[in-house]
Amino acid sequence: MKTKIDGTWFEFFHHSKVEGQYWNPQCRSFTEAQWRQMLDCIASSGMEYIVLMCSSLCYSDYAESYFPGGPYPFPEDMVCKNPMEVLMDETSRLGLKVFMSCGFYGDWTKARENMRDTDVRNRAFDAMERLNRLYGDYPSFYGWYLPDEIGIDGNFPQFFIDYVNDYRTYIRSLTPDKPLLIAPYGVAKIKFDEGFVEQLKSIDCEFIAYQDGVGIANGCVEIAEEAFRNLKAAHDAAGRSKLWADMEVFRFEGAAYRSALIPADPARISAQLAAISPYVEKILIYQYQGNLEHILTSNSTDFANTKCI
Repeated sequence: MKTKIDGTWFEFFHHSKVEGQYWNPQCRSFTEAQWRQMLDCIASSGMEYIVLMCSSLCYSDYAESYFPGGPYPFPEDMVCKNPMEVLMDETSRLGLKVFMSCGFYGDWTKARENMRDTDVRNRAFDAMERLNRLYGDYPSFYGWYLPDEIGIDGNFPQFFIDYVNDYRTYIRSLTPDKPLLIAPYGVAKIKFDEGFVEQLKSIDCEFIAYQDGVGIANGCVEIAEEAFRNLKAAHDAAGRSKLWADMEVFRFEGAAYRSALIPADPARISAQLAAISPYVEKILIYQYQGNLEHILTSNSTDFANTKCI
């Protein structure tokens, strides 16, 4: 059985301030050396992929970018003044592969609107060109990630497929050799019918890492297992995108979406690995920062090894 965690999401600041309240202060105060140390810890645990959640972060009344020349100001209270360069330099040194974020270039709480907003798209495309110009020569720049995600209710809405394909067309013109990753949620609501398979055939995307939903629901490992079994059958039939998993290693401290994210119990994470691993090629987690790092450094589980004690 596959028990290896292949990668993690990564962020310079967690978009939901209530969810990230326990590690967002660290993100602001980390020095360059501390960011590098965190990446070293991720690599030492055996992971291969880093998925950057956002290269910019936009709220309804405020926005910030994490690279020079971005569409928004760099956050003045961030101690490390070159976090994107640190990420790309250190991951290149460590042999990690980074999926560069294409967002958030519109209010992150309005994903559906962002997918159809031409201003958001144009702002993202301009930023992607800038990011490629700045960091495209780093060996770790592996691919792109679309952080404006969507829930699947039965099947994908057509506007989501159009959104993915539109960005993929631009990515192909900008960086022909770099793949695209998406991470939709709602696996428990998918209608695994011929229509869903046809949609998978039409989505121009190399990797789909479905969120397993276990962290959101604080349980339901059995539902995730059934969903990924069905997803494997659907992806095998479609023969296009690779099936990956976005495994949630957190739980909510209180009400879902209205309280802090905290580490899940190691036994639950082991159960998730056992349930999902037979069906997917890669397992990514959300996320090392603030969640798995505390489990690994406590030596409380055996599904990864770490030197960062």
